[in-house]
Amino acid sequence: MPSYRDEVIVLRTHKLGEADRIITALGKTHGKIRAVAKGVRKTGSRIGSRLEPFAVADVQFYEGRNLDTVQQVESIALLGSDLAADYDLYTTGTAMVETADRLTDHDHSTAQYQLLLGGLKALASKAHVAELVLDSYILRALSIAGWTPELSTCVLTGAEGSHTHFLVTAGGVVADAAAPPGTPRLKTESLALLAALLAGNWVVADASEPTARREVRGIVAAYLQFHLERSIRSLSHIDSRKT
Repeated sequence: MPSYRDEVIVLRTHKLGEADRIITALGKTHGKIRAVAKGVRKTGSRIGSRLEPFAVADVQFYEGRNLDTVQQVESIALLGSDLAADYDLYTTGTAMVETADRLTDHDHSTAQYQLLLGGLKALASKAHVAELVLDSYILRALSIAGWTPELSTCVLTGAEGSHTHFLVTAGGVVADAAAPPGTPRLKTESLALLAALLAGNWVVADASEPTARREVRGIVAAYLQFHLERSIRSLSHIDSRKT
């Protein structure tokens, strides 16, 4: 069976036996990769630290029937050390890689890799508020997967306008007259923030108010859960920081 190389971001790891580890990584070219890294838990291992969660590396794999095998590792960036030093950054980063893990089971899109890499770098460098980075990442990752939220046209009637109700199950804003009972109504500032995060407009996003950020946080989490048909466990740790 052939060998192959890919630039990867390590999403998670699991112990295997006494000295080995299974890594789950997102590859720039090959998408989701699961592989055995042999001997990396031994004290003298040279590559163990290069295959921790959030690590970016150039890895050579040997293709296996069920699991591939790590052959060589060249470190590109150890973002985990920056994130682990700050609990808020770490929990936010964990939510991002968990989301990537869920979204890329059958997606080999290089765009998903580039988006996650850019998001983790922004998080580690504290370029923006951590939760804004997370919400922008989630919205854009869902968009790459084909679930772009509609923010300017009613998803039920097709009417254009400044609609303020957001219906998660329909995929976007709905006109007042068409909104089912109980559909959340968002502030204009919250809708502007949603659009900014989706477009990567950080001038608008960074200037947003806390109330808009809280509304957007709830909508983004609900939108993600609806499309994944399951919750992201690490998001509960972020929510618990507010209580």
